[in-house]
Parts: sequence; structure tokens; C-alpha cells
Amino acid sequence: MTEDMAMTGPDARAEALLARYERAGYRRVVPAILQPAEPFLDLSGEELRQRIFLTTDPEGRELCLRPDLTIPVSRDYLASARAGEAAGYCYLGPVFRHRGDDPTEFLQAGIEAFGRRDTAAADAEMLALGLEATAHFGVGSPEIRIGDVGLFAALIAALDLAPAWKRRLVKDFNRAGHLASDLDRLVGAAAKERPEYQGVLTALAGSDPKAAHALVTDLLSIAGITAVGGRSVGEIADRFLEQAALGASSGLPQETRALIERFLSIGGDPDESADALRTLAREAKLDLDPALDLFESRTGFLAAQGVEVPRIRFSTAFGRGPDYYTGFVFELHDAGQRVARQLVGGGRYDGLLTRLGAREPIPAVGFAVWIERLAAIGSAP
Repeated sequence: MTEDMAMTGPDARAEALLARYERAGYRRVVPAILQPAEPFLDLSGEELRQRIFLTTDPEGRELCLRPDLTIPVSRDYLASARAGEAAGYCYLGPVFRHRGDDPTEFLQAGIEAFGRRDTAAADAEMLALGLEATAHFGVGSPEIRIGDVGLFAALIAALDLAPAWKRRLVKDFNRAGHLASDLDRLVGAAAKERPEYQGVLTALAGSDPKAAHALVTDLLSIAGITAVGGRSVGEIADRFLEQAALGASSGLPQETRALIERFLSIGGDPDESADALRTLAREAKLDLDPALDLFESRTGFLAAQGVEVPRIRFSTAFGRGPDYYTGFVFELHDAGQRVARQLVGGGRYDGLLTRLGAREPIPAVGFAVWIERLAAIGSAP
């Protein structure tokens, strides 16, 4: 490859994209490639273990090559003097994941914005900046898909369900197939045969959480169990106690399931979807106004950012995989379907910073850009 060819390759175009983000006020950061594995496994589940590159330090702590950049940027922000303040960062660098036949090392760019209280405006800005990335690589009029985890969480919060089931349903919203399984389990809860240890589960369900956790941990230790399937004794205890809370709950009435499924069937134009959701809330006598007000405000800010709202495909059932998303989520796809996966994707994750150690909740929203996919289909600059 000649020097001229190298300068017009994907890295050069990615660098030019980062320069645009820096001019927009986002400070460029370069997180360490080697990261503690625990945050990634805790937040994405043990199934991620099979897809990341792991090693161990001399003290026995698990480390990994970073499989994404959101968590490393978030950790660096929390360790900085600006933690808790409004701050925006952009990045460009390699990430490492097993992806079937695709390369295990690939380049990602992106933005993370922390501490902004103007939620609707910040959400809209992320989508507009994501569209800048596709335009920068010559990919015109990508398909825009959006969702809102916050709307689903508001629906579940308004329903008469056990707290453990409310947490479980919201947690599983982003995980393909898990939500339907949860609903099946809830509807059939009364008819299904109880496990032989159901008596223990029921007794633990009403006890003090800390005392119950200590008891289960002690029993596992006495039995000589140290880890199962990569889970520690503490994690096994947490799982067991979750099953106690879920197993002690009553079943889900069919009409409630029908309401949830009706909610999940709404989609299309954002404005029309908002009208349909307000109709559902009114007929079901549910207060979804705060979540819907935010949704409609965001749509207004998207229009103000120059995004063509009629092009947006909204779905109440749209989620993005990691369970740390709490609100607006979006993906940009190639309208010509030359690439099967998203070109840009991200959303709001207001709960992530607390799970990473922040003492108080910190609003956060961002997105990642798959440089290799854009470079493969984009026109020459």
C-alpha cells in the first residue's frame, strides 16, 4: 500500500471524524486497552466470557482486552476530577471480541456524554452526531431505528406486579427471547410444578436480604462450593435469592400479559406512536405521562437538530442487548442491506455509572461507530 493510499484509508477517515467531534466540544480520550474483566462480566453476563480475551494478573485478578469503549471511558471519567460534572468525550481505537468469522480486533469510534441534565436534548444530539458519522463515510440516508427502555420501565412500574418481577422484566427487556420467556413463566406460575427446594425458596423470600444472603453463602461454603460456571459463591447466592423472590410471586393475569403485548406491538412514526401509547395508557388507566412527555420532547429536539422525523422507525419492543440501557436507544443501519449489523448504535445508560462505583446517579448517553462497516460500504471522500 502506498502512502497516499494509506492516508485515504479508513483510519484516516476515522481520524477526520474524531476531529469533527472534537470541534463539537468533545474531548478525545484514549482508555487503556487492558481492563479489569469484572465490570464487563457483571454488566453483560457470564456469556460474554466466551467472547472476550482474558488473562490474570499476579494477584489472580481477571483482566481482559477491552471488548468495548463505553465502560473504559466511564471508569476513567469516574476516576477523574470531573466526576459528577457535565463532560463529553470522544474516542477512536481498537476493541477485541470473538465475532465468528469476523476479525476479533476492530476499530470503533464514539462519544460518551456524562452529567448532562437536559435529557431530551442530549439524546437528540447523540443521534444527530451518529448521523454525522454515516454522512462522513458517504453512507446516505441510513435506516434510523429507535426505542425507549424508559417507556417500558414506566409501564412495568405502573402494573400490579411483585417488585422482583418488575426488576426482572425490565432487566430482560434488552435480551432477545428472555422477555417472552419471563411472560410465559409468569402466566403459568400457578400451574407449574414447584421445584423440590421451593420450601427453602419461599422461606428465604420474606427474610432480611442481607441475612438471607449470608445464610446461603455460608451453606454453599460449608458444602465446599467455591464457584460454578464461572460464578462466585456470592453470585450463586444472589441468583438463588432472586429465584426465591420470583418463585414466591403470584402468576400474571392474562389481561395484564395482553396489555404488555399490546404495548410492545406499537411502533412506526414517533408522533403516531406517541398518540397510540397515550391511548393505551388512558384506556388502561395507567400514568405514563412523564415518560411520554420526555419521548415527545426528544422528538422535537430531533427535528430541531435537522433529523427527518418521518424517516425514524420507532418500536416499543426495540432493545440493544446490554441491560444497562435505561432510556433512549438507537441504531443506524444501511438501507441497502449491504451490511447486516448496525453501523452506529447507542443510547442512554443512566444507571451504569452507579454500578461502576459512583456514589450518586449520573446521567449518561453515548454511541459507538463501527468504522470497518462504514469503510466497507461508504463512498470515497
